[in-house]
Amino acid sequence: MKRLLLVGGGHTHVEVLRRFGRAPVPGVELVLVSPHRLTPYSGMLPGLVAGTYEHAAVHIDLERVTRFARSRFLQTLVAGIDPQRRVATLADGGSLEFDLVSLDVGSAPATAGVPGAAEHAVGVKPVDRFLQAWDGWCERVRNGALRRLLVVGGGAGGVETILAMHERLARETGRPDAVACALATDVDRLLPMHPARAQDLVGRALARRGIEVHLGMPAARVEPGAMIAADGSRLAADAIVWTTGAAAPPWLRQLGVALDPAGFVAVNECLQSISNERVFAAGDCATMVGHPRPRAGVYAVRQGPPLAANLRAALEGRPLARYVPQARALSIISTADGRAVAVRGDWAAEGAWVWRWKDWIDRRFIRRYAAL
Repeated sequence: MKRLLLVGGGHTHVEVLRRFGRAPVPGVELVLVSPHRLTPYSGMLPGLVAGTYEHAAVHIDLERVTRFARSRFLQTLVAGIDPQRRVATLADGGSLEFDLVSLDVGSAPATAGVPGAAEHAVGVKPVDRFLQAWDGWCERVRNGALRRLLVVGGGAGGVETILAMHERLARETGRPDAVACALATDVDRLLPMHPARAQDLVGRALARRGIEVHLGMPAARVEPGAMIAADGSRLAADAIVWTTGAAAPPWLRQLGVALDPAGFVAVNECLQSISNERVFAAGDCATMVGHPRPRAGVYAVRQGPPLAANLRAALEGRPLARYVPQARALSIISTADGRAVAVRGDWAAEGAWVWRWKDWIDRRFIRRYAAL
């Protein structure tokens, strides 16, 4: 009996499990290891923060998916992997031998290099920690103990997060100015990877809500109650959210496989480690050599089918198939007011119809796994 070990319950692995459940490979045991039974869908997290969705509506039940795949689910952490010996060590003291291992463990907050950021700011990942902090902040707002909120990072994640927070707090307090919301970024424009039209639409959405935007303000350090910028200016805040991009989980450096310069697993066009044929990786924790793409949920979702096909081929001793991700992907940024901004290449559009489109796409994705 061969064993395929899936480490992490991200967007790519849930599709791998669904496809193996629909067409099992004889003589192969699947094991999924994840510290959480419920895995969040990133596309709906802003809606959860804003209060548009309930918790259950944006999470996939990994136990349900693994049952469908006739596989085992171990709710624990992987403490280490030895690809040469083909053994994974678990946080509970156990170990698992494997024939193939696939990693879909996401990323970590990019707080390195900014003193105090890890201690005094909360990253949007890991999601469970962020949501726990958010619930506590909402309670403090209701008690009048939190009046200033700061998001650091001017990408799509930072914009969606501050708009969603503002919407939820305005609705709960009945006052759009109950909490002073601000966003700070180290570059001179919002959404630097998006076209000018999208930047303008998002800037207008922030202005409509009275959210302060501080451009060209790189963080030098974070201390209790404030972010200190490189020019010495101080942005006071009772709570700080860190959305400045993704960092590689530190434990990947102990894997003994090739990594890119930032510490992410380097994979080829088959989503296979460039240095060990028994290791695969996808989602935010991996970098496709020669085809770098943003670490966004849309790319992780698209990697599900090719990863499933190549894992199946490797288990059956067949040649693997190349997969080249699309150069441009549709991005939809929720503005948390019943509207959204759609972006693809140089095209951008805004409206309530965009939000309805996004909501339909996201709910369809969740239903795919809830119906198993």
